[in-house]
Amino acid sequence: MKTVIVTGANGNLGSAVVKKFIQQGFFVCGTSLHPSKTGDDPSSDMFEQTIVNLEDEVESEKFIHKIVEKYHTIDAAVLTVGGFAKGTISNTTTADIKKQYQLNFETAYNVAKPVFEQMMKQGNGRIFMIGSKQGLSPKKGKGVVAYALAKSLLFRLAEIMNAEAQGKNVVTSVVIPSTIDTPSNREGMPDAQFENWVKAESIANVIYWYCTGEASAIREPVIKIYNNA
Repeated sequence: MKTVIVTGANGNLGSAVVKKFIQQGFFVCGTSLHPSKTGDDPSSDMFEQTIVNLEDEVESEKFIHKIVEKYHTIDAAVLTVGGFAKGTISNTTTADIKKQYQLNFETAYNVAKPVFEQMMKQGNGRIFMIGSKQGLSPKKGKGVVAYALAKSLLFRLAEIMNAEAQGKNVVTSVVIPSTIDTPSNREGMPDAQFENWVKAESIANVIYWYCTGEASAIREPVIKIYNNA
């Protein structure tokens, strides 16, 4: 049985990823800051939840080491934890930047680093981090400075990890969704055209496909999932 790590397993995107991989026969090791309802799923014997503070490097590393001790390999990791904040240059402080850095970059790096080390040892694996249009394009970072800066680091991290993994079947990708169709986003943007947004289930489907043999030859560092947005 293959093993996948999903951080933020009880979030809108995380829960969709958990369900997709369970349906495909993966054992899912999920993280959250609070207990998840995913355990109510009839396939919950394929899911293990751990409460982890991913901003804590030591705690995150211990979590990964326990998974390796128990399941021996990590086939994929989907790192969905993150957060959004608005702010222009004039009203963004270094404290704001630090907060977004911790939430969007450190939570990814603290898991990606030990996962990457394990995948390099076993010679295969797929890591997915969740980027953003604002992190990809500096011009789109207007009005969300701290968020854009933090997300931009994920792209550089993926490039460095892929350079280190050259010659091995270990690939790190950054998934860029457009606006995800969630209840909170609908509430916050009631006049938007929801049909143009991307559903969490669609993102989960794409991520899973990149873990299949059909995608084994792809070394794609940036995966854009925009729908019509």
